[in-house]
Amino acid sequence: MSTQDNEDENTEESTSSDTMSENGTDNVILDAETEQDQAKTSIESEAISLEPVDTESKISKMEKEIADLKDQLLRFMAEAENVRKRSERHLAEAHKYGVANLARSILTVADDLSRALQAVPEDQRDGEGLLQTLLGGVEAVERELVKALESNNINRIDPTGEPFDPNFHEAMYEVPDSGFSNGTVAQVVQPGYSLHDRLLRPARVGVAKDLEVKSDNDNTEN
Repeated sequence: MSTQDNEDENTEESTSSDTMSENGTDNVILDAETEQDQAKTSIESEAISLEPVDTESKISKMEKEIADLKDQLLRFMAEAENVRKRSERHLAEAHKYGVANLARSILTVADDLSRALQAVPEDQRDGEGLLQTLLGGVEAVERELVKALESNNINRIDPTGEPFDPNFHEAMYEVPDSGFSNGTVAQVVQPGYSLHDRLLRPARVGVAKDLEVKSDNDNTEN
């Protein structure tokens, strides 16, 4: 084989090698492009498959939830405030009227003292004997008791001469021709008492009844 033939063979091999190299590069490029196309197609497919997000509807729903929570919070705060006020009011009333039962018990003592004083005839009140000494002692005790009651806002109700009021008075009987106007308290059988602004015990009274007025009414009905 001549030198010329060797050179031709080498040239052909080199050309063939270059061709194969170029073909390999082209194949790599084609494969890369194919993978890119497939990835792009996959992404587009996923994007198409996703449901569209209604942003406005979602915001509206969140705003409604926030408004509901705010309303619940305001209601809770209002209820807590009402509970606080009720507790304070009950505590104040307990402090203010807590002595009511004790006061009613003490009133029986005041009634007994009053009846004891009324039992002494007027003509025996003067003098310096034992009876008068006892009478003076009972009167002093009654005064101190009344003072103690008043210092605790327990006040006596003596409605003599006042119009009869069923809210504060308990009618025991009628008093004819008493000299008082018809429907007026003519006699007080038992005084009433109040604790602050509440009625502790109604006054038991006799109510004036004008017989002439009653007679006129009877004639009118007949």
